This record gives sequence, structure tokens and C-alpha cells, in this order.
Amino acid sequence: MSAELHRSFDQLGKAVQRLGEALAEDERNPLFVDGVIQRFEFTIELFWKALKRLLAHEGIEAQTPREVLQRAYQVGWLADETAWLAMLHDRNETSHAYDEALARKICESVRRNFPEMQRTLVALLQRLPPRAGN
Repeated sequence: MSAELHRSFDQLGKAVQRLGEALAEDERNPLFVDGVIQRFEFTIELFWKALKRLLAHEGIEAQTPREVLQRAYQVGWLADETAWLAMLHDRNETSHAYDEALARKICESVRRNFPEMQRTLVALLQRLPPRAGN
């Protein structure tokens, strides 16, 4: 389980880094919105799945993304439950028919919430058990 857990967080770290790269691009570039939305979608997916694995490692069951975020907040791993639930809502909104105004609104939300993602990742990495062989 430890190797799988570390692999999940390695992938999550790369996704957060890539999302940061997308957010650093010029907003006037027509691909900016698409790139941010795409990277946001897979970053949120990796976040809730990594959290689910970490919760399971601690003996806490959670199934749905919402339930995972709520349990992670309850055990103190997420500082801002409202922000995380809003990010999950935004992620769900991105799967609907493309709407330019909504996409831009979500990009701004991602920009506002990105520091929360970074802080959470750093805090979670400190919770991981040592890698096998260390």
C-alpha cells in the first residue's frame, strides 16, 4: 500500500506543478482557458483519489469524491472545506457543455484556489509513511 500511496502523491505533485504552469501562461492566449481547465480536471481527480488512498491507509472509508473531501476535512487534512467543495463543484461543471463565460469563471476560481492546493499537497506529503527501503 505504501508504494501505491507514494505513486499517487508523486503523480499528484506533477499534476499540481503542471496546473501551476498553465496558470502562469498568458490569459490572452486562446489555449489558456482550455489548458487550465484540462489540468484542473485531472488535478482534482488525482487529489481526491490520493486522499481516498491515504484515508484508507488510516482505516477511514470514503467512496465518493465529496465524501473523501469531507472525511479529509474532518481529520484535519484540509484547512478549507468550503474551498475544496467549491473546487469539486467547479470540476463537475467543467464536464457540461462548453460555455466560454463559465470556463473563464472556473479559471478565476482555480487561480484563487491554487494556493490552497499547493498548501494541502505540502501538508499531505508530510503525512505519508516513509518509502519502503528508506
